[in-house]
Amino acid sequence: MIKKYTNFKFVENRIMETNLPFYQKRLLGIKIVELAIFIVFYLFWAFAYHAAITINSRAWNEGETSLFDLKEFMDTVGVDYILKAILTYPIWWLLIRKLKHWKYTKKIMLHIILLPLFVVVWQQVYYYVCDFIGFGHLGGVARVWDIYIPALFYALQFGIIHSYNYYLENQQKIRLEGELRTVALKSELSALKAQLNPHFLYNIFNTISASVPPKNEKTRHLIAELSDLFRYQLKASQVEKVSLREELEFVNKYLDLEKERFKERLEIEVNVEEDLKDELIPPMLLQPLIENSIKHGLSSLIEGGKISINIFKKLDKLHFEISDTGVGIKDKASVFEKGIGLTNTKLRLEKMYQSTLNLSDNSPKGLKISFAI
Repeated sequence: MIKKYTNFKFVENRIMETNLPFYQKRLLGIKIVELAIFIVFYLFWAFAYHAAITINSRAWNEGETSLFDLKEFMDTVGVDYILKAILTYPIWWLLIRKLKHWKYTKKIMLHIILLPLFVVVWQQVYYYVCDFIGFGHLGGVARVWDIYIPALFYALQFGIIHSYNYYLENQQKIRLEGELRTVALKSELSALKAQLNPHFLYNIFNTISASVPPKNEKTRHLIAELSDLFRYQLKASQVEKVSLREELEFVNKYLDLEKERFKERLEIEVNVEEDLKDELIPPMLLQPLIENSIKHGLSSLIEGGKISINIFKKLDKLHFEISDTGVGIKDKASVFEKGIGLTNTKLRLEKMYQSTLNLSDNSPKGLKISFAI
């Protein structure tokens, strides 16, 4: 699954990159526009350094040296800055790509090792290349400038790189925070809608109930119970815990309505000690499981069946068992990939109690759902 997801993300990124403007595409892992800025940055300092050397030389030689000569430019600083650029890339890749999750304090500590390494490697390679192709370089005591200037340049360029990278990360963080605020707002609006719908419906049910003729008292009673179900749903969206007594009253009203549909085909058995009914549990915990047993276990059977609810306390934990005498389930692992009620209840138990929802075969037939909190 992870491999498939990774491949999908890779293809998605490639498609997105294909649709990007030319300057936003990447070369050597760097956006072309950023690479262009990087090259311009190097050219600027190379020309600036060459100009400084040329002006100094003209002052000493009374203007005999031209202000710019390509061969002289390559001789003095061309190879110098090309090597600096080549050596900079692997350090950039290491710090910005490979170790991008490191804190900046750790990266600075790493620079303490990388800076002298950069200077020494650049100096040795530069002198070797210059000697090989016949270009001149500093010698004797003057070589100290080939330590000081590269070190200064290293600090300058990576100061700019880290500042730019920090700016990008900060922009991404601001964008992410904005998206999270939007998601939170949508969730809050959805929660408000979820509260308004039951509130509106049970008020309508009360209006309908009042219009039912007195002789249809049974219909009036069913409407009242349905209204109570929606009222409880509204309460469940506003509180984290309810008493077991309230949850069972809600379940009984739901089962009363189901019995009107199934008649004698549905038999209910509830076993719970009275002193446990004050225990607090999450609301709407039992109804989805009972609905699952009726819908998937009993509804297809002509003869119907029995739903048993057993609640007891053992080792300071409240144990729940909902069993039915329905058709049962062979592939129990696949249930959580299909059913919303079971899946949501399973997730709630895992997040709130680090508990799990267990499915097993009931005796003599059917399914048993059990958990403890």
